[in-house]
Amino acid sequence: MTRSATRPAPSGRASGDRANLYDEITGKIIAELEAGRLPWVQPWGTSGVAAPLALPKNAATSRRYSGINVLILWGAVVERGYAGQSWLTFRQALELGGNVRKGERGTTVVYADRFIPGEERQRAQETGKDARAIHFLKRFTVFNVEQCDRLPPEIAAAAPPAETSLIEPRVQALIATSDAEFRIGGERAYYDVLGDFIRVPPPHTGERFC
Repeated sequence: MTRSATRPAPSGRASGDRANLYDEITGKIIAELEAGRLPWVQPWGTSGVAAPLALPKNAATSRRYSGINVLILWGAVVERGYAGQSWLTFRQALELGGNVRKGERGTTVVYADRFIPGEERQRAQETGKDARAIHFLKRFTVFNVEQCDRLPPEIAAAAPPAETSLIEPRVQALIATSDAEFRIGGERAYYDVLGDFIRVPPPHTGERFC
């Protein structure tokens, strides 16, 4: 995610913004839990399965999002059924020669960092003490590449599906020694009584993100 070129807000206001953002994000997670959904688990049988198992990334910089932004963007992918995990800011879409389609709703992510004001650097040099950093938190609005038009083909192209053979070695060994017939595919895990086989979704669709 790109850093803003503007100077961070004073620490008092930044603390208030940080508290508001935390409350807002916490509220979203609680709402998901109350609805019976775990935001850190890839659900089966939803449109979100269309997206490959991957960390969300910025399509312009290829930088992976981290922290709470991962849950926010995973949630947006599942909720809106995007087929990819690539995101752009409004400005980045323009810089790449594309644009965000009119009426598209963005997703708010956050960026946390700290900086040392020039006055504080000077004070530290004069006194020989450590300079005190000021922490800040900023909001950014990003859009999935599917919400954009006229992006370069390499940016707009959806990521290839995850490998379907990603099975833990211990699980593979258990399957091999059980003599049971396993079939991979579909959206549910179940035992077919009539056909006498076990069906499970592809590994990447049932993968836990925690």
